[in-house]
Order: sequence, then structure tokens, then C-alpha cells
Amino acid sequence: MKKPMNPQPTQCKCAAGLAYGVAILGAFLIVAALVWAMRHYTQPAPLNANRAAERAKALAELRASETEALNNAGWIDAGKGIVRLPIAEAMRIVTDRWPDPAVLRSNLTARVEKAMPAPPPPPPAQPSAFE
Repeated sequence: MKKPMNPQPTQCKCAAGLAYGVAILGAFLIVAALVWAMRHYTQPAPLNANRAAERAKALAELRASETEALNNAGWIDAGKGIVRLPIAEAMRIVTDRWPDPAVLRSNLTARVEKAMPAPPPPPPAQPSAFE
């Protein structure tokens, strides 16, 4: 009997495994290079002493203005009559002006109703056929 001729030469399976291994290693190296490049280009410049002092000064000014706003009264909008009060002072004014909670509640309800726009329309009595 004649042996059939194989038109393609037989390759060793270890060569194919080596090719896959090299391809996987190359992919990992490409990803590692991309990670290194992203870390290199996205890190901010380190703070120098001048920038650190500038940021500390800005933080101190911010905290001072917040402390002043919390502890002292002032106008927020004089045209509308809106003022800023310390919390303790506002609580004292409320308890002095309205010692009865029921009167306070009715007064606040009236103010809210005055400040709110017209009430929304009521929901439909039964849902439509398309829901």
C-alpha cells in the first residue's frame, strides 16, 4: 500500500505553544508599558513650598469667612429682607416670639402657603386606558 502524501509538513506542537506563549507575553508587556505611560503622564507635579503656602493661606481665609458667617448676623439679600443669623440667636428669637408651638406651626404653615406657587392639579380619578 502506498502512503498518502501529506501536502503540508507536520509541525511540532511545542512550536505552536511557544508562539502562543510569546504572543501572550508580548500582550502583557504592551499593557505594562501602557500602564507605566499613563501613570507617568497623569501624575500631577509635586507641590513646592510656595504652592503649599498659598493653599494654606486660602484654607485659612476660607475657614475665617465661614466662622464669621456662622457666628455673626448679616444681610443675605436686603431687598427681600433675608438675613443670616447664628443658630442660637434664631432659636432664641423663635422661642421668644412664639412660646406656643401651635401658634408657631400655624404661622409657619401660612408662610409656606404664601411662598409656594399654586398647588398642583389633583391626580386623575381613574387611570387612563393607555397605562
